Amino acid sequence: MEGRKPLILIANDDGIIAPGIRVLIEEMVSFGDVVVVAPDKPQSGTGHGITIESPLRYNEVDVGFDCKAYSCSGTPVDCVKLAVNIILPEKPDLVVSGINHGSNSSINVIYSGTMSAAVEGALEGVPSLGFSLLDYSFEADFSVSRKVVRAIVKNTLQSGLPKGTCLNVNIPKIESSNFKGIKVCRQANANWEQEFDERVDPTGKKYFWLTGVFKNYDEGTDTDEWALANGYASVVPVQYDLTAYDSMSELKNRNYEI
Repeated sequence: MEGRKPLILIANDDGIIAPGIRVLIEEMVSFGDVVVVAPDKPQSGTGHGITIESPLRYNEVDVGFDCKAYSCSGTPVDCVKLAVNIILPEKPDLVVSGINHGSNSSINVIYSGTMSAAVEGALEGVPSLGFSLLDYSFEADFSVSRKVVRAIVKNTLQSGLPKGTCLNVNIPKIESSNFKGIKVCRQANANWEQEFDERVDPTGKKYFWLTGVFKNYDEGTDTDEWALANGYASVVPVQYDLTAYDSMSELKNRNYEI
């Protein structure tokens, strides 16, 4: 990047018109040349899904900032793939996803379109960051988020990230005066106790609505859930290699008879 501005790709899963991505764009244009490729509609909970049975389309849009921006008919991962392979003139120096409305801490990272865009960036060999604010409101206060974004982006542009790793950054819903800072954490052992609410549509046919209660089973003080509950922004390094290395020795000693 010596002698030129970094090329920064922005994506999200809340869609091209979400307030969170506008905040991210506003912050990123001060760091480098920005290109935005984001879904044309909300894609929350799509995880690492890609579009394979329908055409992908993208259209240039005006987001009101000094950058190129495109809406894409696909998922967050589609957006990153399309940007890297078709839209951008060269591979970006940084992929930044978000700012998501709602938590992507703990087990939520598995389902997150926001984080899947960051993981896809890491798969492409690009330092990648996913940002989420624990506030679902479109009127959310992003004051703390702006500080966290600036600090982490500055550090990543200067120092990079370990190969194959991206950062899952979650920011508490908190007043600036009560914010304690940034803490590197592990993912908490937590899960959703899911239920399906059975309902009946106007034609008399049954349908189901997914509901659930989030349960944190982890009492550690080094987790993302602890950090967020205690006034910190959590930073969890995430890798796309899902191999359970600790289990390999045991499994190799088993006799898989055929």
